[in-house]
Amino acid sequence: MTSITANDLRTKGISVVESALRQDGEAVITVHGERRYVVLDLNAYNRLREYELDIALWEARSDLKSGNCNTESVADHMKRVLD
Repeated sequence: MTSITANDLRTKGISVVESALRQDGEAVITVHGERRYVVLDLNAYNRLREYELDIALWEARSDLKSGNCNTESVADHMKRVLD
């Protein structure tokens, strides 16, 4: 993964990000030598979000199948979460 310093980003602008994304598809931005941010192109980000949603759906289905869920009215649910 390509590393971009905050200073390079400030002085060279988006061109340094575009160059890094062409090379690796992702880049890390460092601030004072510390890795702080990850930059992805929008397609890679959208794929990552789809994977996260697929995992959340799998977990919810697993909870339903194992009975690890509540069936209650809205009023009962609100009372449970607010008390």
